[in-house]
Amino acid sequence: VTGVQTCALPISLLALFTAVAGLLAYWMWQPGAWRIVSLAIAWSAAEWMRGHWFTGFPWNLVGYTWSWSDAMMQGGALLGAYGVSFLTVLVAAAPAALGIPDSARAGAGRWMLPMLAAIVLAAGATFGTLRLADAPRDVVGGATVRIVQANVEQRFKWDPEQLRANVERHLALTRRPGIEQASIVVWPETAMPYSLDENPDLRIALGGLVRPGALLATGVQRLAVDAAAQRIVAAWNNLSLLDSRGSIVASYDKAHLVPFGEYVPLRSVLGAVGLEKVVPGLLDFSAGPGLTTLPLPGLPPVSPLICYEVIFPGAVTGSDRPGWLLNVTNDAWYGKSAGPHQHFAIARWRAVEEGLPLVRAANTGISGVIDSFGHVTASLDLGREGVVDAPLPAALPATIYSQWRDLPLLAVLIVLGLLTVVTTALTRANRNAMD
Repeated sequence: VTGVQTCALPISLLALFTAVAGLLAYWMWQPGAWRIVSLAIAWSAAEWMRGHWFTGFPWNLVGYTWSWSDAMMQGGALLGAYGVSFLTVLVAAAPAALGIPDSARAGAGRWMLPMLAAIVLAAGATFGTLRLADAPRDVVGGATVRIVQANVEQRFKWDPEQLRANVERHLALTRRPGIEQASIVVWPETAMPYSLDENPDLRIALGGLVRPGALLATGVQRLAVDAAAQRIVAAWNNLSLLDSRGSIVASYDKAHLVPFGEYVPLRSVLGAVGLEKVVPGLLDFSAGPGLTTLPLPGLPPVSPLICYEVIFPGAVTGSDRPGWLLNVTNDAWYGKSAGPHQHFAIARWRAVEEGLPLVRAANTGISGVIDSFGHVTASLDLGREGVVDAPLPAALPATIYSQWRDLPLLAVLIVLGLLTVVTTALTRANRNAMD
């Protein structure tokens, strides 16, 4: 019962945003074709709120429906996923204007909005096609990535009797032929079930997997232990990077935690009514200080992203622009479902928006290397065990979206929203006067 209650609460909160979109659209409803614009404004505003309020959860935005088309995805470099969502709703709903009764026509007529939508659609396809036609395929000289995907089922991941076997599986995959060419080996989120801080011999053994000058990146739980009380007092979902000597040269603690997954928000209140995490473990994770750019020896600086930190448009880099994005995750929670495919598609949008290549290591799919245009240059599918060896693609100059984020979209939504509200108020006032 507790599990059902815990799942129902976040689902109910997310449903509120859809309800808000419907209410806003209804409140701004007008008799003419402008009602389509009202719907696009309301829906996009609700999506943006869903991505930011209550820690945010911008999963499956409407704009992601274009993930099948590399060309149409390129609009993300200008507008970001939220901006593409706005135009997508506008274009998709525009044909409905043709069904508006003659008595409800407004402005230049019911054909105006569908024609404008067709122009927007053609412009997006043309921009994307031209951008990809000139897309360079540059790579970072001498930088080769090896991604390890061990395909550990979730039911075995934290089984005490399977922990050693899980680690040995990662070790065996890492040692496959070609390891001597790798500049960095990437293991997925929490691939290492043992503490690195407390096990220097383990760090040395892991470092010995890579050649001198190369790195091993692994997800791990970083723990703070009270030696006197012999108990864990704090834990962080961490990504640690080790050199060939086993020294931790860089470390990142996940900053954007999953509500009810990695911690219970307002635990003192919600815990009192029996709401707990939907994953094993009573201890809440602690949040790291925030996104950062890590300098790496022999590689461009990197922005690390753990699990769903990659789903947030405009929030995947710190103040210093990195040379690439590194996403480690454990999508075994989803099983063989649409979830891992959706998560991977969302990650591709971050590469397009930022103009940065993205390397993704997943416990059981989908792992891969994505270039700065969103192309998948190498991948390993869901449910497969193996490694991905690929050169690290080069970064592009900062995109328009990476510089302005969502400010242009918010300005457009505010202006159009105010115009809609004023027009709606005048229309209702005229109607009341006529009555």
